[in-house]
Amino acid sequence: MQMNRAETGGHAGSTGSTGHRKWNIGRPLKGLVDLYNPRIWKEKGLWWTLGVLVVTAAVIIVILGIWWSRSPARFDVRENALALADGDQAALVTGSYTAATAVRIGRTLLNKPGGYLSNDKLPPGLYLDNIPNWEFGTITALRDLAAEMRNHLSRSQSQSIEDPDLQIAHPQLNYDSDSWILPSTESEYRKGIAALESYFHRLSGDGQRDAQFFARADNLTFYLREVSTRLGSLGARLGAAAKHKGAAATVEMEELTAEAQQARDESREDTSEVSQIEMPWLEVDDVFFEARGYCWALLHTMKAIQMDFRRVLVDKTAMVPMQQIIDELEHTQAMIWSPIIVNGTGFGPLPNHPLVMASYIGRANAGIIDLRNLLQQG
Repeated sequence: MQMNRAETGGHAGSTGSTGHRKWNIGRPLKGLVDLYNPRIWKEKGLWWTLGVLVVTAAVIIVILGIWWSRSPARFDVRENALALADGDQAALVTGSYTAATAVRIGRTLLNKPGGYLSNDKLPPGLYLDNIPNWEFGTITALRDLAAEMRNHLSRSQSQSIEDPDLQIAHPQLNYDSDSWILPSTESEYRKGIAALESYFHRLSGDGQRDAQFFARADNLTFYLREVSTRLGSLGARLGAAAKHKGAAATVEMEELTAEAQQARDESREDTSEVSQIEMPWLEVDDVFFEARGYCWALLHTMKAIQMDFRRVLVDKTAMVPMQQIIDELEHTQAMIWSPIIVNGTGFGPLPNHPLVMASYIGRANAGIIDLRNLLQQG
């Protein structure tokens, strides 16, 4: 009996200890909840209450800022076009993938976590800069695509009439990227995206196929020329961001593509002046995320072009360089494990994110030049 009482006492002690632990865990939570009790506010006074509210707001802003700073995920170009066509595979014709991709890029720009941030006047959007620069790179790529669709892809020749929807979409997407109100950037972009969606449906749905998309080698060449110029500029700026970090940056600046060399010669710029370009270290992450945003949009665009221009690419034996371009652009969207963009030194202990990005962009640009050469051959 004594043993039983001892065991019973031992169990009782254990239960009491468990209950004590539960009470200790619950006490901080209860204390946190009490911070927002109006009775406590009345006891502590006005300044204490304001302090609690300020700290709470700061924590919420920081958490939202972290969430909103995540780059949007990649999407499947084929599934996106099929969803926009309400699952009707027969409605997808030449040009449908490119048009649907343009619509999805625009929607992602406006509907990602936090929405469109470049024109925000309140925190957390006010103090964020990585995603706004990503947005600028993305809208630049979308503007280039919209311009190409309006000027070349939807017209059989230079004397042809412009498509009415693309005539609306192009200028709307070129509206000021940081206008807050009257009108807001979002409202103007939505009009442009709606026009692109209208073009998609006219191109591929409901039997009303009065829209045109000419998947010709010369049209693709025009677009690739513009893309090559953009990538060359981004690569040079990324190289300039690391210029002061050592010889590696100098090598990157010297490895200009033949296209960039030709453009520089035509503009009669002094080589020594170009090599002296430097980027303030506080702007390194801005250029990095602008390049990442442009490459994100370009990656999906090239995948769509690979589908819409498949016959042209096969005829010109250009599928291999096209896939190489896509592969290099995929690398630009790899996970960033560092909490900040690091501008390391040469072979030092820290990575150099701008030079890594510039390397991928340079190889993608080289592939685009090879692709252009193949398309221009008879």
